Amino acid sequence: MSFFGRELRIATFGESHGRAIGVVIDGVPAGLELGEEDIRRELDRRMFCNIPVLNPRCEPEEFEILSGVKNGKTQGTPIAVVIWNRRVISSYYDELWKRPRPGHADLAYYLKYGDNYDHRGGGRASGRTTAALVVAGAVAKKLLAILGVEVVGHIVELGGVQISKEYSVDDIKAAWSKPMPVVDDQALKAMLDEIVKAVREGDSIGGAAEVWAVNVPPGLGEPVFDKIKADLAKAAMSIPSAVAFEMGAGVRLARMRGSEANDPIVLKDGRVGLATNKAGGVLGGITVGEPVWFRVYFKPTPSVRKPQRTVDLSRMEPYTLEFKGRYDVTTVPKALVALEAMTALVLADHALRAGLIRRDRPAG
Repeated sequence: MSFFGRELRIATFGESHGRAIGVVIDGVPAGLELGEEDIRRELDRRMFCNIPVLNPRCEPEEFEILSGVKNGKTQGTPIAVVIWNRRVISSYYDELWKRPRPGHADLAYYLKYGDNYDHRGGGRASGRTTAALVVAGAVAKKLLAILGVEVVGHIVELGGVQISKEYSVDDIKAAWSKPMPVVDDQALKAMLDEIVKAVREGDSIGGAAEVWAVNVPPGLGEPVFDKIKADLAKAAMSIPSAVAFEMGAGVRLARMRGSEANDPIVLKDGRVGLATNKAGGVLGGITVGEPVWFRVYFKPTPSVRKPQRTVDLSRMEPYTLEFKGRYDVTTVPKALVALEAMTALVLADHALRAGLIRRDRPAG
């Protein structure tokens, strides 16, 4: 499916080497201030121009708002945005037709669709398509700003290097002034070294990103099947290369005694809150007024220059694949921006469902 959300709904379209990719966003109230600069800001954040090996050409995205916005404000009608694919070299992928890349969606798409899929650049499964999610996330972030909610993320692991420094949300925000949003400078240097090493070896690396949402009101989420953590997990795992989701302290909670894992309930300035937040701001699938936070782990990029074993499906015989095209040595930095976007979409959708943002009156 290419649809996501209930009250705030998005539909994405396009393939990596097609004419364009894009998104239609439905459910946005009329009157929300929205300009090209809001979308440009988020798209620019996924470029990482300070690290040439991550984005050698570093050309800005070309996009166009087709509908739903007039005179800098939303109209309450579907917002359609296209992002043009200008920098494609499809000839790199001629060798890959019916020779699926190990670890990539090529094989799964072939088994499901036969010859009727676009393998160039990864087609519909490409990380390129997350740019459409980032556009939708830009709109969702504007909606959340009405409630004072902020969403920000950072990289916590890359190429086996983990951060070890304690940090605050302000530290995460400040980290975006660095080449990559990493709060620990020593870890950042080691991560950059791992990127260079992987490029030199013709290989790729994975890692993990963490997202925080602050000023989230209590009561978002529903019991059982529409839990906020379930929707966040679905959103996160929809991003290419995502392999694991961890709410709050996550796996570490499984290794604790209950008395240690539980967050004490206390009074904070006249309201009920949590003394700690190992739960990630969610209990019973519903937000409790604390920051919502979670981690997502991403596997290394499947496309590498090292020889890999596959099968030539036309001849049904073994084949050694050596990829010669352009590829991202790691998906984590760009995936982080998409992860922020999906988080904002989930929270804005639930805020609309809860009536905290009204569709029947001007937004803002």
